Amino acid sequence: MKKRQIAFAGASVAMVLMTAACGASEKQSTGSANVQPIGGTQTVGVGATSGASGYGTSAGTGNEAGGDSGDATSGKDALTGPAKQLSVRDVPKLGSIVTDSKGWTLYRFDEDTSGASPKSNCNDACATKWPPVPASDATVSTGIAEKELGSVTRADGTKQLTLGGWPVYRFAGDTKAGDTKGHGVGGTWNALAPDGKPAGKKAAQDDSLQLSVTSNAKLGKIVVDGQGMTVYRFDKDSAWPMKTGCLNACLETWKPVKPVDTSKVAGVDPKKLTTFTRPDGSKQLAFDCWLLYTFTGDTKPGDTNGQGKQGLWFAVTDKAKKAGVAASE
Repeated sequence: MKKRQIAFAGASVAMVLMTAACGASEKQSTGSANVQPIGGTQTVGVGATSGASGYGTSAGTGNEAGGDSGDATSGKDALTGPAKQLSVRDVPKLGSIVTDSKGWTLYRFDEDTSGASPKSNCNDACATKWPPVPASDATVSTGIAEKELGSVTRADGTKQLTLGGWPVYRFAGDTKAGDTKGHGVGGTWNALAPDGKPAGKKAAQDDSLQLSVTSNAKLGKIVVDGQGMTVYRFDKDSAWPMKTGCLNACLETWKPVKPVDTSKVAGVDPKKLTTFTRPDGSKQLAFDCWLLYTFTGDTKPGDTNGQGKQGLWFAVTDKAKKAGVAASE
């Protein structure tokens, strides 16, 4: 009997320590998800509120396929051919953007993968709204380095142009050369800058940082991602045990923040950053066990349009708390 008492006491102490490490001072929903270890990669947990998958979808800012595409048939022929000679054009508020030889704006998709092994994640209906630019017959002009051009093999076997490692697209909602209607759609589509970065965002943050803290006049110190976009947490999630309450349609509006290199963060405790495995197998960054998201309604660095949405979504402070909310709440 004495051995059993000792074992039970030891297990209780371990549970208290783990709970304290995950911000247990805040009110948590309980539910029946798996208990997660502290640090490293966390196993998937689906919140008991999975029926609330539509939380936050009222923003109407588009979805993975780019939301409202406008007149998809206008200028169809001009939107599907090779880019030929790329040019740089200055646009108010966006700065320098890249166009094809006929002046049509070229775009990039944040959900794609760039770098040495680029990948396009825009297929099927998405590729109808955002026609991939063929890799053939592409050259550069003043302002664009030839080394930035490349190609990627798409799921259908065709070759797509890349710029700065990012797959290049046109937007079916642009009805004439010079239009930039695709910029900011869904919070994930942006006109291309000459170096492959999103136009209008180049100076937002130090490119070496993947997560940092900035000062907001109303909210104080809040966390932003590598592009300077505000990071949020969701009250229907749970930090202990770790669970997600944002599923299905919710993910069209609130994008999970991808894991970061903890050596490239500033202003937050890297020891409190962990990786969570979502129900679909994708990885999401957590700060003090709270899952992090960006809001598609934010179109530029500094926006905090997601703050207080439905009384459930809040910007994240440098201590992983809810920004703009009294400490007792």
